[in-house]
Amino acid sequence: MTSPANRELLAAASAGDTAGVRAALAAGAELAARDARRRTALLLAAANDHVEAARVLVDAGADPDALDDQHDTPWLVTGVTGSVPMLEVLLPAQPDLTIVNRYGGISIIPASERGHVDYVRRVVQTDINVNHVNNLGWTALLECVILGDGTRPYQQIAEILVAAGANVHQPDKNGADVLQHARNRGYDEIVAILSR
Repeated sequence: MTSPANRELLAAASAGDTAGVRAALAAGAELAARDARRRTALLLAAANDHVEAARVLVDAGADPDALDDQHDTPWLVTGVTGSVPMLEVLLPAQPDLTIVNRYGGISIIPASERGHVDYVRRVVQTDINVNHVNNLGWTALLECVILGDGTRPYQQIAEILVAAGANVHQPDKNGADVLQHARNRGYDEIVAILSR
């Protein structure tokens, strides 16, 4: 049975109630407390982009690598939300950049798929592996092209990834590389970036 303090902590983190997070911790709430979906307070704060609540939790020692029932962590969800401020809050907690989500991807992959330019620009400055291959056989660069729409944000992400050492010749499971995918979709600007 979850204690009242733990329930208060989870609710406050989810709502972005920083004072409530502090009060719950002062009342003895556990940083490792989890809701029915095994989400910690830090994961709830990260998923909802409640930066200040997350900062309090990180300062108190919350785990940026705690997995929920969907195989997400506070760090992994930053790639989905694209929140650079949350990324900056979590980095001092030294998250494991190699933990994968349920699709076998690391945070840079969903960020590239969703067009989160600023996030990709910042996360390539960490030790993240820009050539990580997920369960589909796709890297961040492949997802940028295959699942993006070729518009300026995706062009920018392609530029950032290539500059960070992304392998433009990495084939997908069918043997097609990112250049072939870009050509097939008529993404001329991305083709030009990949052909430099």
